[in-house]
Amino acid sequence: MSNPLIQLQNVFYQYEQTEALKNISLKIEEGDFLAIIGPNGSGKSTLLKIILGLLKPTKGEVLLFGKPVPLFKEKELIGYVSQKSNAFNTGFPATVEEVVQSGLVKKAGIFRSYPKNTQSKVKEALTSVGMEKFSKKNIGDLSGGQQQRVFIARALVSDPKILILDEPTVGVDSKNVRSFYHMLSHLNREHQITIVLVTHDVDAVSKSISHVACLNQTIHFHGYQNEMDSMSDEQLEAWYGHSVRKVNHRNEGQI
Repeated sequence: MSNPLIQLQNVFYQYEQTEALKNISLKIEEGDFLAIIGPNGSGKSTLLKIILGLLKPTKGEVLLFGKPVPLFKEKELIGYVSQKSNAFNTGFPATVEEVVQSGLVKKAGIFRSYPKNTQSKVKEALTSVGMEKFSKKNIGDLSGGQQQRVFIARALVSDPKILILDEPTVGVDSKNVRSFYHMLSHLNREHQITIVLVTHDVDAVSKSISHVACLNQTIHFHGYQNEMDSMSDEQLEAWYGHSVRKVNHRNEGQI
């Protein structure tokens, strides 16, 4: 049996005297579409930074593709779209295709030329997120949702096995959220990309997602999405520390 793509073993993290994460053990397998949900301040972004090697756990170990994070060198295998992409400087003078092409820097190296198939890779990445018609547009002329798709294309252009997104629907109009998740589902199912989605919004747990992890300093639940559906609102509220509302997306249309 192959190793999980991401594995956390008894991970703790502490900011000064504040314990942000407590005894986190989590496995993410190839092909998963995992939503990590929890309230503000629950440690979601901290957990991502630990997975990405940007923070070192106080205790415990993180394995990527079976290797401890310090020994993992194939960074192009993980695509990451941060919250900061939602606060993009709309005056930045770059076209959509230039933004996506910049995602190949980690493969080419700062002082090396781009590969010969760069243009086809950029086109393929934009097509996969439905943005190929906007390749010559200035990134600042796009809507928030369109920009987010471009940044996902930028993460995809280096052919990652895992796509990690931190609060990806911030800045996306509510009417377009369903089509956004439909696009992620397509990447997961048709392109075989393992997706880890972080959100504080329980409503985001839709039929596109295969697994859910409820995080509030520690993991309160990790399992299949349909198991999450069977949880009572009272149990969710106990995990969150405040009232929550589940929304069933199963019968909603897709746009």
